Amino acid sequence: MKLEELLPTLHDLPRPDKFRVVQFLTAELAQAEGALSPGAEYAIWSPYEAHEAAGVLTRFLKEQTEAS
Repeated sequence: MKLEELLPTLHDLPRPDKFRVVQFLTAELAQAEGALSPGAEYAIWSPYEAHEAAGVLTRFLKEQTEAS
């Protein structure tokens, strides 16, 4: 099937199905490039409750303010 034939069908999909298509294509591309392993889990860092990092940033900003 050519892209020109597929686009009208994709356009008519409900919103949740469009997201599933995007997820599917993204995973396919990443897997083809060797960026993902099927079934693997990948950690995602979040600044939520990163109190030590907040302290480091606060000290850095105070030093920068005092230096200028």
